Amino acid sequence: MTSVSAAPRGPFRYGDRVQLTGPKGRLHTITLREGGELHTHHGVLRHVDLVGLPDGSVAANSGGHEYLALRPLLRDFVMSMPRGAAIVYPKDAAQIVAQADIFPGAVVVEAGVGSGALALWLLRAVGPDGRLLSFERREDFAEVARANVATFLGDAPDNWSVEVGDLVERLPVAAEPGSVDRVVLDMLAPWDCIDVVADALAPGGVVICYVATATQLSRVAEYIRATGLFTEPEANETMVRGWHVEGLAVRPDHRMVAHTGFLLSARRLAPGTIAPEQKRRASKTSYTDDDVELWTPGAVGERQITDKNLRKRVREARRAADASLAAGGGEDERTERLD
Repeated sequence: MTSVSAAPRGPFRYGDRVQLTGPKGRLHTITLREGGELHTHHGVLRHVDLVGLPDGSVAANSGGHEYLALRPLLRDFVMSMPRGAAIVYPKDAAQIVAQADIFPGAVVVEAGVGSGALALWLLRAVGPDGRLLSFERREDFAEVARANVATFLGDAPDNWSVEVGDLVERLPVAAEPGSVDRVVLDMLAPWDCIDVVADALAPGGVVICYVATATQLSRVAEYIRATGLFTEPEANETMVRGWHVEGLAVRPDHRMVAHTGFLLSARRLAPGTIAPEQKRRASKTSYTDDDVELWTPGAVGERQITDKNLRKRVREARRAADASLAAGGGEDERTERLD
């Protein structure tokens, strides 16, 4: 087992993951192995030709086509790694780390773990002195997450644990009351977990919920208010728009990463504290069965992954993790970045 460390530096060596940008911007991510080769219709690039080169070098394949070689950034990895559940996109992960104030040495609880994308960002933020407790209801999703984290970090860090089961049942066993600094809830019905989260959080601790729909956002906000255990919840969403910049041709990109989810955060009050009342306009705060139906997976058009496809993702994640742990032998890994 290992601790989270800084990104590797220095020349490429066997066992390193390398992102290659080839002709027309096509991306390939490989793990360098003795005797390994990258085969494309442009020719063959031998892994040995990359070993010893500094990060940011260019190497040519047998056909004379040049490839820019860089160690992949975490954002590159999470966008191309095998997925069981949908991932938390980098733009939202960055806001979670900032808005929840995830700091080195923090004790953080995450539910659910999904494919492990957010876990990687949280592990980097808490550092080797912190601790991350991840909860996931599905063992197959947890297995994909473990493999993805091991692939990127080289092994599963010893300050990370993955509990398979319901957060409501497992958190009181895994964490003492008042011992958790931050809680991140990425699930369909986060309001079901707020009571146990309140018990686990230290006074001043932060809970942040990542939800997809406005109905979910409303319900969790009203539930948090009704407990009287937290500060007034704050909600927002993040949209990222790229820009084309070439000489005087400066304009927004035609495509942008718009809505992916809402973030809602609140802080735990000290036991027995009653927050000053805030005046708000009257609004509907109770929910009927018709309201609940609006945020079900079928109603919001959530894409369901088939069991066959999920088993394929699990195998892909296992192979990537095994390749990261053992630098020699095996098939060459080829993963293209998903835009």
